[in-house]
Order: sequence, then C-alpha cells, then structure tokens
Amino acid sequence: MLSGTDSTYVKEARQAGAELAAQNGVGGPAGSRGNSGPPRLLSAATGIAVALCLAVTLGHVFLVFLHVAPPNTISQAYSRQVNVWVRPFFEQNWRLFAPNPQSANRQISARVSRTAPDGTTQVSGWIDLTTADAAAVKHNVFPSHTAQNMLRQAWNAYLKTHGSDNRPYSERALMIEKYLRNIAAERVAAQQGGAFDSIQLRVISQPVAAPGAAGGNPPATTASTRTQTRYLPWWKAASHGTD
Repeated sequence: MLSGTDSTYVKEARQAGAELAAQNGVGGPAGSRGNSGPPRLLSAATGIAVALCLAVTLGHVFLVFLHVAPPNTISQAYSRQVNVWVRPFFEQNWRLFAPNPQSANRQISARVSRTAPDGTTQVSGWIDLTTADAAAVKHNVFPSHTAQNMLRQAWNAYLKTHGSDNRPYSERALMIEKYLRNIAAERVAAQQGGAFDSIQLRVISQPVAAPGAAGGNPPATTASTRTQTRYLPWWKAASHGTD
C-alpha cells in the first residue's frame, strides 16, 4: 500500500511524463495532431482525384447522350463540341440490336514512296494490311479490338463520307480521311520500318455470294458480283502518317 505522500508523488510523475510526451509529439491528442499532416494531404488528393474522375465520367455520359438523343436545342447548339469528343472513338450505333453484316470481303493493301538522296522516287510493293489483321485474330483467344475492327471500320466510314472521286466534301469526311491514312501509315511503318513521304491504299472488294449460290449451277456473273479494285490517291504521310 502507498501512503498519501507516495500516491501524490506517483500522480505528479505520471502527469509530468504525459506533458513531456505531449511536447515531443508522442501519444495523446497532441501527438495525433502533430502527425495528421500527411494523412490529411493524402485524403485531400484522393478527394480531388475522385471528384475529377466523377466530373469526367458525368461529362462523357452527357456528351454521348446528346450524340444519340434526337436533335434538340442543346445538341444543335453544341454539335461541334459533341462531335469532337465522341468521334471517332466513342461513336455509338445500334448494330447490337440490328446487325448489319458485311456484304463484301475486302482486302486493304498499302504501298509507300520516298524520295531517295539522288532525287528519284522509290515506290515499295503492296503490303497486305488485312491479312496481317486476320493473322493477329486467328487462333487468338482474346484478339485485340484494333486488329478486328479498326481498319475495317475506318474504311466503312470512308465509304460513307467520300464519293467515287475520293474527295472529302465535309469536315467529318476530312477527319475520316486522315484517320484512315494514319492507321495505314502506322501499320506499314510497324511492318517494314523506314521513313516514307507518301502512302497509297488499294482496296479489293469481293461481294459475298447469295445463299444457295454455292450448290448447283452458279448464277451468271453480274456487275454487282464481280471483284472490284479501288485505288485511292497518294496521300502525304508526315512522320509515318501521324501528325
């Protein structure tokens, strides 16, 4: 048992130790306040990051909604901003519910030219881009979306926005033309390497035969079932087609 004097001494010693620990930032509420700087900074940074992600997500959903919604005052007033954000990477369609299968098999090839040091123009052979995409998809359990659809969809968009003279008549047509050119130039550069000045595309289209034409006597070949070859004009390709 401690006497009254000893008990008072122990209490004073504990109180002095607690005050010393508080002054040194160890334990107690004061220690917690002294070490709360970094956690508070981390919490603030996390909150800002979450707020930015939420704002971008809501903005993306709103712009896509304006793109797919029927024409209205807001979508017409901000159509330029909506198209810049949505096209070509976030463009929406309803083919999941109403599929539009391809009516022709297309083989897209490219060749490039460059100016030699002596001033002559050197033209490469045709490089089959479609076959390279098909090889990347075949026997691949998880094929890349870019190998399956990027080049094909770019060509489909080109057909919709350009006439037979290959001239872009709208700002969207010009954007699609650059998009197709850049895809082809990047893939040619990845396959053969080296610098080049211009690039040209060749598209060979073979219409898919109608059901039932495989057996029995095949129907007579018509203009709509013949293989068609289309040559696009030479395009300038700065830095392998990316600008």
